[in-house]
Amino acid sequence: VNSKRELADRLPHARYSGLDFTRDAKSIYYTYQTPQGPRVFRHDLGTDAAKDPMVWGEGVGPEKIIGTSVTDDGRFLIVTLIYGASADRTDLYIASLDAPQFAVRPIVTNLDARFIGDEGGGLLYLQTNWNAPNSKVIAVDPANPQRENWKTIVPEAEVPIENMALVGGKICVAYTKNAASLLRVFGADGKLVRDVALPTLGSASTLLGRWSSDESFYIFNSFFVPPTIFRYDLKTGDQSTWWKSQAPVQSDQFTMQQVWYTSKDGTRIPMFVAHKKGLKLDGSNPAYLTAYGGFNVSLEPTFSAEAVAWMERGGVYAVPNLRGGGEFGENWHKAGMLEKKQNVFDDFFAAAEWLISNHYTTAAKLVAEGRSNGGLLMGAAMTQRPDLFRAIICGYPLLDMLRYQDFLVARYWVPEYGSSENADQFKYLYAYSPYQHVKKDAKYPGILFVSGDSDTRVAPLHARKMAALMQADAAPGRPVLLKYDTKAGHSGGEPVTKRINDITDELSFLFWQLGVTLN
Repeated sequence: VNSKRELADRLPHARYSGLDFTRDAKSIYYTYQTPQGPRVFRHDLGTDAAKDPMVWGEGVGPEKIIGTSVTDDGRFLIVTLIYGASADRTDLYIASLDAPQFAVRPIVTNLDARFIGDEGGGLLYLQTNWNAPNSKVIAVDPANPQRENWKTIVPEAEVPIENMALVGGKICVAYTKNAASLLRVFGADGKLVRDVALPTLGSASTLLGRWSSDESFYIFNSFFVPPTIFRYDLKTGDQSTWWKSQAPVQSDQFTMQQVWYTSKDGTRIPMFVAHKKGLKLDGSNPAYLTAYGGFNVSLEPTFSAEAVAWMERGGVYAVPNLRGGGEFGENWHKAGMLEKKQNVFDDFFAAAEWLISNHYTTAAKLVAEGRSNGGLLMGAAMTQRPDLFRAIICGYPLLDMLRYQDFLVARYWVPEYGSSENADQFKYLYAYSPYQHVKKDAKYPGILFVSGDSDTRVAPLHARKMAALMQADAAPGRPVLLKYDTKAGHSGGEPVTKRINDITDELSFLFWQLGVTLN
């Protein structure tokens, strides 16, 4: 890095889930997906990668994920075995990199719970939802990892833990409180040191830094507040702006509130609603509704160029926190997975109805957008409640839920959705699977599917065949389009100019469908 000289080392083309240098920077531990499943390898710099030894993972099947990390002091390699993308169960292993012989030892196995670990001061600190749906932090001595020796350091709170970090000899915990960030600093003994003062309601990373240094950083942003990096002193609590985006956003012209509405089964759901100050609630405003609802993912207010462009033109931007996410802990997640997936869709439809009944917009001016698992949500929206939306953008979607598990890495998601190979799970999958519920001559919103050949996560066949089916069967009138890219894929990696073009295409589609004139 210092010399900016490219090394000769090359690792094989593959799907990776971990890459860490050893303390002396002479070797790398990395994990990639072989045809048999994920495996951990060691590469010594300057050698032929084809001869890299496999050090762990024999017998682990392709439906599992392995993550690795070398601890900050370089003493240990932590290996995390994840049972599917929902991570409803994770096993944790450790290897001492100072030992004369490399050996991986189990720390946590055979528990149906999530464990995420790091090391500081010779102890393992584990974030876990074991007997704690909102999660807690426990300490484990790697020399005596027996369960009876585990010690709770940060107990479960009323709000769920999003993540944690070990910095400056302290435990920095990021909570999600009513779908916004709350940062707290605890001593290594679990005593609260202080809360971190955030600029406003929004999303913050956890504190980032090293166990041996009081210097840390965190990133903060909100819907119309561009990303800012703050430098934070763990010892004093002083903070200052270290870097700020120069995006030309006049943040003071917008406002945001959090509202609560009632879903179909009576559950109260929160939603962020943002727009220009002084908006008239007369039902005439174009509204943009986007959500996710799955995989324990929390949607906090984060900066969005699309949101700003939308609101600058008089639009309302709304993000409901549906069940299936992690905003209220593991129970919230489980309330929107497997046989309860319809709850997610009902929560979304209720959000649309709230915006309409409270005169923010009308169905003729309401658009929806979602990607990946959110693309499945869009598929449910167009097939179950087409009357609620004027236009829908459905990006990188799962749409045929009876066959999804057979393509690419979709076996990872069976713990979240279930599989049609199971007779009981087939019934509820079939009940909502969008592809199986397209009706002949039905009137659908204007639809733009987005996918491409390089989506290596969700097979692009979903978008292709759903677009073809709807183009063939839908009543004439509104467009059903497929925006398909031969190079870009699910996880981004696009040049800035291409990203700008993509946003322009998508907003132009929505404005066209709403009849909004652009100057």
